[in-house]
Amino acid sequence: MFFDDRLTVFYMEISSSQMFRNLRKWSFGAITLLFLSNSFNSLAQGEDLFKVKCATCHQVFKDGTGPKLFEVRQKWEEGGALDGSIYQWVNNFDAAMAADPYAVAVSAYSGTSMNKFPDLSTDQINAIFDWVDSQEQQVVGGDTVSTGGGANIEEKESSTGWIWIILGLVFATLIFAIGGVRRQLQSATAEAEGVEYNENATFKEEVKQWGWNNRKKVVVGAVVLTMGLVVALFLSLYTIGIVEDYQPSQPIAFPHSVHAGTNGIDCKYCHNTVTESKTAGLPTVNVCMNCHKQVTGSTPEQSEKIAKIYEAAGFDPEGGGKYTGETKPIIWNKVHNLPDHVYFNHSQHVVVGGIDCKQCHGDMTKMTETAKVQTIADLNKVEGNIKLTRTTLTMGWCIECHQEKEISMGTLDTKKDGYYDEIHKRLVSNDRALYGEYLEDGKVTVKELGGWECAKCHY
Repeated sequence: MFFDDRLTVFYMEISSSQMFRNLRKWSFGAITLLFLSNSFNSLAQGEDLFKVKCATCHQVFKDGTGPKLFEVRQKWEEGGALDGSIYQWVNNFDAAMAADPYAVAVSAYSGTSMNKFPDLSTDQINAIFDWVDSQEQQVVGGDTVSTGGGANIEEKESSTGWIWIILGLVFATLIFAIGGVRRQLQSATAEAEGVEYNENATFKEEVKQWGWNNRKKVVVGAVVLTMGLVVALFLSLYTIGIVEDYQPSQPIAFPHSVHAGTNGIDCKYCHNTVTESKTAGLPTVNVCMNCHKQVTGSTPEQSEKIAKIYEAAGFDPEGGGKYTGETKPIIWNKVHNLPDHVYFNHSQHVVVGGIDCKQCHGDMTKMTETAKVQTIADLNKVEGNIKLTRTTLTMGWCIECHQEKEISMGTLDTKKDGYYDEIHKRLVSNDRALYGEYLEDGKVTVKELGGWECAKCHY
């Protein structure tokens, strides 16, 4: 009896030794996987940065608004660029051109100015180039494409996806390791208690047996998991085309806070087609010169910016000032861009609807940088704005505004501008019941007068 007990203890010690050897093996594999994940995370970061910062103008294997980026570091090196010049080009192309003749040659590729990204570090720029160079070239229907699918993608995707994948792999590794430990403990326990235990059963067979024994829970869990995946899929679709907070660099830094804020210049003075046209229009150089013939700047930084306006207008400020006729167009980078199938008319909203510019563009009197696509959170902070919930520049945003914005308070003719007189007349004469429904909340909204009809906004 004593011999049998010693044998059992000896067997359990062997099993425990094997168990912890296996655990160390699994743990080492998990740690190795975690270290290897750093390289994947770097590529994932490069892909995300490419989509957000570069994909609007650049493709991997094909020239577009900007040149293709595949092996661009090697191209700069072979072209004789100075060491580190390509990183300076990404941060500030003006500084790069001043320091490196090769950068000047690159700038001649396109008439469109390169965006400036001073926030990108050298490691982040390298991550972009590493991801670009990792793409494989394929030809589909005669067009060269990359397997990564990074070109022509404007939406910003979260970089947390790779983190969840890595964590999932680590947890899966730990689960398998713990599973091996559990099996050995069960074997040892069964041996000690004299209970029969099938050591040859595979992990798959054990899982199947467990699933059958707990089939009700498995079915409920499967249904919940499937519904969760479907919901997550549909929620992810709502992120396509979202461009909030987008702010491209401009050839001339224009502080709205100085012009619209400190100097009180009305938006319509510079954007003078906003009351008469579909577009608000960019101010011409002549509009700028109305003031800047006399306003030359009080600091060297201001004078440098104004000098670019003089260059564009072909104006020599020396002496009394004269126009030379040698102009250089200012190439502005577009901030807001709606799909081709969407119709939006500024004059209709500004003149007829009485919408203030700040409802969509934010409080320009406080913006020290060039305009950007405002987030809905920023817009809701502006006093006097209609508080909305949907993401800026989405269909839901427009629809919600049409639902909340009133044409007039009370009866339709309170604006006294004659625009809605005919609608008012028809409702009062032909359908007083419908007119009464409209006035239940004390206002007549854009939605109630057809603002939700598809043809109002779509061609």
